[in-house]
Amino acid sequence: MNIKDLGYWFRDFWAEFRREGSGLVGLALLILFLLVTIFENPLLPFKETNSRWRDITYWQDNPINAPPVWTNLFAQKKAARTINLEKGKREELTDDEGNSYVQDSFLYHFTADKAPLDIIFHSTIQGMVPYIIEVERPDGTTIQLTQQYFEYSDTTPVRISVNNDGKDSLFTFLKIHDSEDNLSMVSSGSIRSTEILFNKAREGMAGSFEALKGDYRFIIKALVLDPDQFVLQDSHIVVTGSVSGLLGTDNMKRDIFSGLVAGLKWALFIGLFTSAVSVLIGVFYGIMSAYFGGIVDTIMQFIYQIFVSIPLLPVLIVVSAVFKPSIWFLIGVMVIFFWPGSVMTVRSMAFQIKEETYIEAARALGAGHRRIIFNHMAPLLIPYSFASMALSVPSAIVYESSVSLLGLGDASIVTWGQILHDAMLGNAILNGLWWWVIPPGLAIAIMGMTFAFLGFAMDRILHPKLRTR
Repeated sequence: MNIKDLGYWFRDFWAEFRREGSGLVGLALLILFLLVTIFENPLLPFKETNSRWRDITYWQDNPINAPPVWTNLFAQKKAARTINLEKGKREELTDDEGNSYVQDSFLYHFTADKAPLDIIFHSTIQGMVPYIIEVERPDGTTIQLTQQYFEYSDTTPVRISVNNDGKDSLFTFLKIHDSEDNLSMVSSGSIRSTEILFNKAREGMAGSFEALKGDYRFIIKALVLDPDQFVLQDSHIVVTGSVSGLLGTDNMKRDIFSGLVAGLKWALFIGLFTSAVSVLIGVFYGIMSAYFGGIVDTIMQFIYQIFVSIPLLPVLIVVSAVFKPSIWFLIGVMVIFFWPGSVMTVRSMAFQIKEETYIEAARALGAGHRRIIFNHMAPLLIPYSFASMALSVPSAIVYESSVSLLGLGDASIVTWGQILHDAMLGNAILNGLWWWVIPPGLAIAIMGMTFAFLGFAMDRILHPKLRTR
């Protein structure tokens, strides 16, 4: 089959494929998955998801077990959402005594009915740096949240949490506005700092929260003691809200949407690579079994019967438990047991093809076995492998997810099965964390449905043509 013949075949195939509604749906979904995989990095809210999925320090600014942001649409009281304030205003100031300051300020527009869980400040510092954090509230009040001193010979990242480092300052602010009776019920250690910071200044604010909505200006101010050694850079603020991201967070504060996007390429790779290798092996195995016939066919069919009768999932579970699981190991085991799937159909077709006149003519002209199999028989049967590959992809994805769900998958990569395994360990269903379970489960189902639609469509198109040869 030359390039010109392949072009004619593809045009005929596409003309028929366009009439298959389910096939077009599957193709549209596959294109969408491929686009998400290609543009993964811009789509990832957390760029280091692939390499730091299990690094708890990478996710420490996120809320734990937070529902998705869009759940606010169905809530009577709106929760503050998690956002990153990166674009601050840099100023260099000098006070009346001649001291130089570097000041980064960030504007946060608070419109929710519930206070954020925390406000976290990040900077990279070098030298001897007195470090002050202040906030200007919408009511005109300015509160100094914390004052610290850092001394680093090299540039070092610092992280300051209002909930941890601002408790004393906010308790002092609380004592100014609330009564002694109300204050007797709380202490600086028991209050949640953000519920004071975003609360209206009034009597009773210690016991109830009434949101003070408006613009909050957070100020990071650093005194420049030695200009030659002073560094203050990469300042930004994370507002940790009660809702976070498109699909929420898990019990390790990881962003579920980032995990789904990062796991997509592995689902495609596992499914496509496993099915392609196993189906090609099965196709050529079936061709050779039919072509040589006799004792060769008997032996090959005996081997086939052994492999086809062994259940794959128990084997995967056992070998994954015994050996160190890796994605390549799982793919190898699946290929070993997937290849028999297309053997019998290909073998029956190959029996018919080898009796064709042009095969006899090729033998008469001295063509060898290799030339007949690869040049005359395989091109007629390869199109069938496309349908078989598509139908095998869902099985490969489900098997990997099943093994990962049991904790026997490759923990070094992010897969949808690993996310479900972590959800099972975290009792997500019992705790009502549906956003941790439904999205990866639905993603596996949609991926399987995509290739099932493609496989069924190609099956209906290609089989009649093969039977008429």
